[in-house]
Amino acid sequence: MAYEFKLPDLGEGLTEGEIARWLVAEGDEVNEDQPLVEIQTDKTTVEIPSPAAGLIARILVAEGDTVPVGTVLVVIGGDGSVVEERPSAPAQEAAPPAVAKRLPAAPAGERVRATPLVRRVAQELGVDLATLAGTGPQGRVTEDDVRAAGSDGEPPASVGEGRREPLRGVRKLIAQHLTTSHREVPAVTVVEECDFTALDGARGERSYLAYLLEATVMGLRAVPELNARLEAEEIVMLERFDLGLAVQTAQGLVVPVVRGVDGKSLDDLEAEATRLAEAARSGGLRPEELRGSTFTVSSGGRFGGLFATPLVNYPEVGILGLHRIGERPVVREGQIVAAKVGWLSCTFDHRVVDGVRASEFLLTVISRLQSPE
Repeated sequence: MAYEFKLPDLGEGLTEGEIARWLVAEGDEVNEDQPLVEIQTDKTTVEIPSPAAGLIARILVAEGDTVPVGTVLVVIGGDGSVVEERPSAPAQEAAPPAVAKRLPAAPAGERVRATPLVRRVAQELGVDLATLAGTGPQGRVTEDDVRAAGSDGEPPASVGEGRREPLRGVRKLIAQHLTTSHREVPAVTVVEECDFTALDGARGERSYLAYLLEATVMGLRAVPELNARLEAEEIVMLERFDLGLAVQTAQGLVVPVVRGVDGKSLDDLEAEATRLAEAARSGGLRPEELRGSTFTVSSGGRFGGLFATPLVNYPEVGILGLHRIGERPVVREGQIVAAKVGWLSCTFDHRVVDGVRASEFLLTVISRLQSPE
């Protein structure tokens, strides 16, 4: 008996997921609860186990495709023939012009093999799948087949130059998120210099990050409109301090959340930040660990650049950037001496925060960092 496995509701309000990687192939025997597929969801990857034991008869959605919750992903057992019936072309419509990959319309009731993504592209381009000869495995209609037919057989523009890779997974989500941030947020950045000499001597084995998180809470208490969100025509001042921590991984930038920063010691902050960063780099973050931040901190370390302008993590209204720290000449009591100096930046949504208030926030953070005792 065939079992149709559908993309499950993964919670957190998600309505779709991307097939990041299949862990099985057609013809494989699987056991119940054996890892089946990795689903990309909102900057993290979730491994889904098989709901039943049996033979993988058909994989219906390709890696890289994004489909809505409830889409049949794979058929376990049976002959794998669970596919949609292809509709016949409406009688009043003229037959499409003859182009490459086009065939005469197929009789009603025959089956078409195509993923939900390919069907959506075909609908957008006005291409009747029943008129295409699929070039994919087992005659499956591919997205290239549809796009070639949609352009009347003409090859896509700008082909043949350079190696091309699809925008997918974490990088695709980053692109979508940053496009929204750039479009929605009128961002401004202020910068201040910070002397880390005293902190460098006092921190011991701790990283700068634990102190930065603690100091950020002090700054947000002084300027609460930075610990907020803009919803319609209201500024929502948040009373919790759940700080996003920008972490660079091999797949791209992710922002896990250190919750309740105001209630944690420096040692607790160090341990939690380390745990989240390691989980981010290994792909082990849970979806709930990536949501609900109130403000974000970005610390690039030696790769942070002398100075950069981090983008606001929408729908937040501000982000703090710690840039490269190094020995630089400074003037003290009329003398030029070497000191551990770095720049701190605050990029903010100018609809909610003014430049003076952002500078007050930075100066509060710097005051704490320069007086670690």
